[in-house]
Amino acid sequence: MHLNSEKEKIVEVLFKEHFEPLCRMATKFIHDFEASKDIVHEVFVSFWQKFDSLPSDSQYKSYLYTAVRNKSFNYLRDAKKHLNIVDVEEVKAPDTEQSMEVKELAVEIDFALTLLPEKCREVFELSRFENMKYAQIATHLNISIKTVEGQMSKALRILREHLKEFMVLVLIILELT
Repeated sequence: MHLNSEKEKIVEVLFKEHFEPLCRMATKFIHDFEASKDIVHEVFVSFWQKFDSLPSDSQYKSYLYTAVRNKSFNYLRDAKKHLNIVDVEEVKAPDTEQSMEVKELAVEIDFALTLLPEKCREVFELSRFENMKYAQIATHLNISIKTVEGQMSKALRILREHLKEFMVLVLIILELT
């Protein structure tokens, strides 16, 4: 009984903290908020059912984000099969394949950013998206420059690891720009 209450607490905390961000992520993939909520609910039900068989050192957050991403892709695949619709204009467009690859890369980058620990992601986003220098970030977050450097190193390592299969695509895109 004690394990069950511990399981309930863990799942409840994860649900409260991650339900909305998981819905937003799924919506980025499938562009349907109601369906996104269904996907996230299904992932949490599956997570609940598999919880006891997961290793005790599991990264539950990563598990949930990966499961939602995969379920979203499955939803799109199934919807495409079901509707069997092809947009002729997209097929004719000469840069459609490249455009799709860029969109897929953007989705993967967004997903990879969700895998970063909160402080790490915050430091990375301030540096890369707000163009802040390390000293500015340190002042803004009231942390040392060494901490900023460490968080950036950690962020880049995690992103490199997650995005390694897309590195060739990144290089091609950089050459074209």
